[in-house]
Amino acid sequence: MTSTTSNTAAADLDRISALCRYIETHLDESLTLDHLAGQAGLSRFHLQRRFKAVTGVSPRQYIEALRLRRFKSGLRDEAAVSDAITDAIFDAGFGSASRLYERTAAHLGMTPGQYRAGGKGVSLSYAVEQTELGPLLMAASDRGLCFVQFGDSEAGLLEQLASEFPQASITPMPASSAAQFSAWMQALSAHLQGRAPATGLPLDLRGTAFQHRVWTYLLSIPPGELRSYSEVAEGIGNARAVRAVASACASNRVGVIVPCHRVIRGDGSLGGYRWGLDRKRALIDAERRMQPPGSDEVGGLAVTRSGR
Repeated sequence: MTSTTSNTAAADLDRISALCRYIETHLDESLTLDHLAGQAGLSRFHLQRRFKAVTGVSPRQYIEALRLRRFKSGLRDEAAVSDAITDAIFDAGFGSASRLYERTAAHLGMTPGQYRAGGKGVSLSYAVEQTELGPLLMAASDRGLCFVQFGDSEAGLLEQLASEFPQASITPMPASSAAQFSAWMQALSAHLQGRAPATGLPLDLRGTAFQHRVWTYLLSIPPGELRSYSEVAEGIGNARAVRAVASACASNRVGVIVPCHRVIRGDGSLGGYRWGLDRKRALIDAERRMQPPGSDEVGGLAVTRSGR
């Protein structure tokens, strides 16, 4: 890569990262492509191209993913009354309930009944790829990614997938999905290489309400930043649930995208990681390469704190 190309890529990353931060703080506004292009100082065409090259998704997909995340975080009380649900919809920037419900099928995951039945009635497609951190298997339902895990072999990963979804129909990736899987794999590869964060990918997560609260919080931690287990517990409003937070991190089935590798012990040591501490350190190091200068050091790892 020439220095000119490298400088251009760095400039794109800085510009799109700044735009992502802008989007995150203006979700309740009308974020048209024209408006975002003006904010970034790019044409509509170049914004679309550069945004997708950096994040792996379009600006619209990124906005919808963030609004859905905000909506879910607004419904932490499972006994929420209809007024509270309506407030959460409008606070998330959707404008109407119908606009939200049009999108939930592709983003909010399997039904609770399907989860309890071990994926019964659900069809999963999978692909395996060699990555910088070893074999990685990615599996998806028609609602999004439900399994992204590292392993030692394809056979071992397939066995693990089958144990997670014993009643699901599991088949290799069909040709009709090749382009979509390829885009997801490319986004993950760019992340693993420290070139661009893998954000906005559709997820189909299964777990308890508490686990979802933890995973949603993890999704809000920016690449290159770290949190302690106690900070995550405080962040979800349950400061005493440190052990439960650690358990929820260990139960994560979607590596890298749901970034449990960004959670460390309070003393700065790595703590645990279901795919091995070498991979955890490698992921953090990759994200350090995306991080601008000025971060602090915690236990030998770069970390930018967010006001705590």
